[in-house]
Amino acid sequence: MSTLIEADRRHVWHPFTQHATERDPVPVVRAKGASLFDEQGREILDLISSWWTSIHGHAHPALNRALAEQAETMEHVMFAGFIHPPAAHLAERLAAILPGDLNRVFFSDNGSTAVEVALKLAYQYWRNRGENGRSGFFAFEGGYHGDTVGAMSVGRGSGFFSLFEGLMCTVHPLPYAPTWRGDNGGEEREAQALAAFAAALDAKGHETAAVILEPLMQGAGGMRFCRPAFLRQIVEMARDAGLLVIFDEVATGFGRTGTLFAMEQAGVVPDIVCLSKGLTAGYLPMSVTVAREPVYEAFLDASFDKAFAHGHSFTANPLACAVALRSLALFEEEKTLARVARIAAAHEAALERLGAHARVSHPRALGSVLAFELTDSVGSYKTAEGEALRDWFLNEGLNIRPLGPTVYLMPPYCISDEQLARAYDGVLEGLDRL
Repeated sequence: MSTLIEADRRHVWHPFTQHATERDPVPVVRAKGASLFDEQGREILDLISSWWTSIHGHAHPALNRALAEQAETMEHVMFAGFIHPPAAHLAERLAAILPGDLNRVFFSDNGSTAVEVALKLAYQYWRNRGENGRSGFFAFEGGYHGDTVGAMSVGRGSGFFSLFEGLMCTVHPLPYAPTWRGDNGGEEREAQALAAFAAALDAKGHETAAVILEPLMQGAGGMRFCRPAFLRQIVEMARDAGLLVIFDEVATGFGRTGTLFAMEQAGVVPDIVCLSKGLTAGYLPMSVTVAREPVYEAFLDASFDKAFAHGHSFTANPLACAVALRSLALFEEEKTLARVARIAAAHEAALERLGAHARVSHPRALGSVLAFELTDSVGSYKTAEGEALRDWFLNEGLNIRPLGPTVYLMPPYCISDEQLARAYDGVLEGLDRL
C-alpha cells in the first residue's frame, strides 16, 4: 500500500491549492482536544480550529458517544416526506436559542449551500408576493460567503472570484467600515459607508431583494471587524427601504465573537440567518438556513409553484443532527461562553505585546478571534511573508494559516492557558524571524 504522501501526490486535489508549487501536506493521523498529531506523533496546535469548525476541540468524548449512539439507531433517511427525532429536536432547539422569531429551519450541507438557500429564498419571496423586479442583492466589499455560484456573486468583493464574473448574478457591492484597536478614523469610515449605502438604496433599492453581510466580522476577507452600531444602522436602513436582511453567521455563530450569535451584540434580528461550521463542532458537514415566520408564510399556497423546490440528498442527516444537538448541550454543561471569555481576555493581553511589534499593524480581537496585518505585506489570499510564516509555524508545531497579509488565531474553546501562551510566543518569534 502507498504511503499517505504517495497516494496524495498521485490522486488528491486539495482546496485552495496550486499543486505545481505547493509543498506536500502534513499527514495527520490523530487529533485530540486542541491538538493534531502527525505520523511521527508530533503535536500541532490547531490554532484555527480546522477552518473554524472544531469549537469544542477534537474527539470530544460526549460528541463521540452521540455520533456512535445515533449510528446504532439510524444513519440516514431521506428528508422529503420524512422526519426523524434528531432533526426535529435540533430545529426546535435552534429556534429556542436564536433571537426573535427566527424559527423556520431549512437544512443543507455546508456554509456555501446555506447562503445559496438564503439567496434563493429571498429571490423567490418577492416573486411569491408578485414583486418580480426585486432580483439583485447588496453585499459588502471584503465579504466572503462561499464558493457556489450565488455565494460567489455576493462575495465578489472579497477578490477571490474574478475568474467567474461571467457566471454571477446581479450584486451591488457596498463599502465596509472595518475597525481595530487604536482606530481613530472609524466614525468617519462608517459615515462614508452609510452614505454610500443610502445612495445605493435610492438608486437600486427598488430592484433589490436583500442585503447580505457577515455580522461583526468578515472572516475569509481578512478577519475585518465592525462596530455593533454600524451593523445596527445597516439593518435599520435596509428595513426602512423594504429589503430583506440576510446574516451569514457561518463563521461567527456558536460563540466565536463572544456571544452565541454575533447579532446579539448589535441587538438586531435578520430575516434570514445562515449557520454551519461550528454547528456540528467540526464532526460532520451540515448547515441550516433559518428564516423568520413572515418569510416562511410567503411560500404557503395551494399550488406547488410557490413551494421552495430545493433540497440535498443528505439534508438533515441524523448523524450530523445528533452531534449538533449534543454540541449545543455542551455550551451549558461546560460553560462554553465563559471559556470564550477567558480566551478573549488572553487575546487582549497578548495584543499589548503584539501591537508593539514593528511588523504588526491594525491589531484587533473579538471573542475567540485575534488578528493583525503584517506591515509592508502586499497580496490577497497568499503573500510571500504569509507563506513564510505558515511554514515556520508548522515547523514549530502551530497550525496558523495567514490570510494573505492577515495573521489570525481562532482556537478551539478547550485550549489551555499554557497552549495559548505557546501560540503567542510562537507568533512573536515568527515575526522576529521574518
